[in-house]
Amino acid sequence: MSALNVLGTPLADCSHDPLTGWFRDGCCRSDPNDAGMHWVCAVMTAEFLAFSKARGNDLSTPRPEYRFPGLKPGDRWCLCAARWREALQAGKAPKVVLEATHLNTLGVVTLAELQAHAVGSDASR
Repeated sequence: MSALNVLGTPLADCSHDPLTGWFRDGCCRSDPNDAGMHWVCAVMTAEFLAFSKARGNDLSTPRPEYRFPGLKPGDRWCLCAARWREALQAGKAPKVVLEATHLNTLGVVTLAELQAHAVGSDASR
């Protein structure tokens, strides 16, 4: 069975440039080894990147040894569901692509919260 998104339809890819996902396959799905629950397809903003860095997770600096290019505003990235919730509570949540956000995210935040931060999908990413 294929993975589903928060809308109950097949999970769309989040990004191939930069290549994201727990499996680095462009998709926000994971397995039990993913303690971070990288399920939210988020569109990076300067404000969120600064927030994440201040919380100890620098997403802007490239880390080639982990196949991590460093993110910039506008990039899509499979974000940890708990980090997105934390950013939401701080008023700094990035936008999300609902079609590419895994159904399991609804165990962490509500669909209404995600919908309030939704952007359209783009199959080319």
